[in-house]
Amino acid sequence: MQQTVEVYTDGGCQPNPGTGGWAAILIYGGKEKELSGAEPNTTNNRMELTAAVRALEALTRPCHVVLHTDSEYLKNGVSTWIHGWKKNGWKRKEGALKNVDLWQRLDELTSKHKIEWRWVRGHAGHDLNERCDVLAGQAIAALKQPAVG
Repeated sequence: MQQTVEVYTDGGCQPNPGTGGWAAILIYGGKEKELSGAEPNTTNNRMELTAAVRALEALTRPCHVVLHTDSEYLKNGVSTWIHGWKKNGWKRKEGALKNVDLWQRLDELTSKHKIEWRWVRGHAGHDLNERCDVLAGQAIAALKQPAVG
């Protein structure tokens, strides 16, 4: 029987595009693990995707994953649009696919797990979604902080 892992993710940029941060919270067996990071010169959508990628990369064996995101771009992309992109050689009808590197990595990772994608409204008081937002913001602030020394 596969283990069930609850995952909450968020990503953002200040400004967009600009310095971005991502965060994920993984919950299994009553324990929580927080992950976060930041990148310069990125976009909100890249950070949303990165949060999901990093969360799935943290899993050491195949799991049943319930992944909560406030990004409709991520949820719709991975559950609906990705099939057409793959069929069309990772392109959209309109041309180049943005963030193709992250979509391809996400596709690779999702093949290892049984994933339920759940959308939650952002900034609506959901505790773990709000915590991810705070962690992503802290990662952005830390990257923007000038080095001391």
